Amino acid sequence: MTIEDAYAVQFALVHRKILAGRKRIGWKIGLTSKAMQRVIGINSPDSGYLFDDMLFENGACIPRERFIQPRVEAEIAFLMKSPVPCDANRADVLEATERIVPSLEILDTRILRRDPASGAIRKVVDTIADNAANAGVVLGEAHRPSECGDLRWAGAIVVRNGEVEETGLGAAVLNHPVNGVRWLASRLGKYGERINAGDIVLSGSFIRVIEAMPGSRFHADFGPLGSIELSFE
Repeated sequence: MTIEDAYAVQFALVHRKILAGRKRIGWKIGLTSKAMQRVIGINSPDSGYLFDDMLFENGACIPRERFIQPRVEAEIAFLMKSPVPCDANRADVLEATERIVPSLEILDTRILRRDPASGAIRKVVDTIADNAANAGVVLGEAHRPSECGDLRWAGAIVVRNGEVEETGLGAAVLNHPVNGVRWLASRLGKYGERINAGDIVLSGSFIRVIEAMPGSRFHADFGPLGSIELSFE
C-alpha cells in the first residue's frame, strides 16, 4: 500500500461520514516533528479531516465507550477567516487567520498497534487510511494572531493525573506552527482542495503522544494562551 492508496481510503471513509450527516469543519496535520517522523519511518507530515462530532468543550469528560484506545497531543489551532492559497507563505497564513487557539487533540485508531499473528507494527499508511488517527479536539481560548507573538515559543506543559508528562514548544512543528498550515495548503492544492474560511486547522503536535487510559485527567498549561482541561471516564 502506498501513501496515495492510504489517502484514497481516507477519502472514501470521509465520503461515507458526510453521507451519514457529518459536517467537515477543518483539518488536522500530524507527524510534524522529527521525533515522531523517525518513530514512524517517514520524512513528511500527514493530514486528516475534522468533523463536527469531534469537538468537545474545554473541561469535558469523555465517556468510556466513545473511543477505543485514545491518546492526547498538544498543539496550536488556527481558525481561518479566508482561504489559504496553495503556495502560501507565513504572512499569507497569518493574514488568513481569524484567531489562534491552544488545543488538545484526541487520537484514536481502529488498527492494533502490533498485529498479534505476525508481530508487525502498524505503519503510517494504516493511520492515514483511518483519517490520520484523528478522533477529537478540545479548543481553548481564542486569541488574535497579533497577541500571540512568535509561535515558535508557544508551548505547553501537559499534566496527567497531577504529574507532568510532556512539555514542548511550537518550534517542534516544522520550525513554526504556521509551516504546518503551509504544508497542508500545498498538499491540498495538488488534489483540488483548499483550506477555506471558517476551517479549524490543527497545525501539528509539539509533544509526544500521551496515553489516555480510563480515569485519566489532563491539564494543559499553554502559558499566556490559557489552559485546557480534559478527562476520560
